[in-house]
Amino acid sequence: MTGMMRVADVDSKHLHSLNSGHAQSRTLTEALAVDHLVLLQNVMPNVPVELSAAVADAQPLGILKRMQAIGTALHHHLPAEACQDLAHHASDTVRGWAAFAVAADPRNADVERLLTHVRPAADDLHFTVREWVWMAARPHLAADLDRSIGLLADWTSSPSERVRRFSSEALRPRGVWARHISELKQDPDLGIPILEPLKADSTRYVQDSVANWINDASKTSPDWARALCRRWSEESSAQATERIIARALRSLT
Repeated sequence: MTGMMRVADVDSKHLHSLNSGHAQSRTLTEALAVDHLVLLQNVMPNVPVELSAAVADAQPLGILKRMQAIGTALHHHLPAEACQDLAHHASDTVRGWAAFAVAADPRNADVERLLTHVRPAADDLHFTVREWVWMAARPHLAADLDRSIGLLADWTSSPSERVRRFSSEALRPRGVWARHISELKQDPDLGIPILEPLKADSTRYVQDSVANWINDASKTSPDWARALCRRWSEESSAQATERIIARALRSLT
């Protein structure tokens, strides 16, 4: 899906504000409608020619590949300080670029370093930034799965529901717009250190992510999903757990 396909669905005045970098998207449709090259030129009028060309080449791509390409181009063509400044920009799309620029830094193949750098974006108040950041971090996290699970398990105790959700969402076995993680599809029990602390989370935002994680796994490991939910049902009478279980098993009923 490309953003340019949805321009007609967005109010023209608001779209102008989005492309100028002065407004944030209110819906996914608006986020997909942003013209990234126009936004870049408005955010950085003196942008290097090579960066502008890279963003122009990325514009026709699907949205995830586009964000990845722009993040990589920013990393290659801007000083690190400039990329860091983008993480605080008024535009949610620009902050999303910054998350992908962090992931493009080879030093951040180290997942502990990566998670340290992306945590502010994982806790961003805007929904698109939070979605971009887990998609940006996911390839590195999946490449070092055991270590990533251990580190993300610590995030499940965060007072921020946004950070807790990231801990679950980033390593969903199937995910959304993301490459599947075969190890978790084949052996979803690996994810228990993340799922278990969240089985009675107080917020629907986190509950939905946990349920979606188990639902993903149920498509290749249905017996595992049923057994986990049966155990949780026996161990907890919390309404939150009941809601997670009902949503987690929706593909099996």
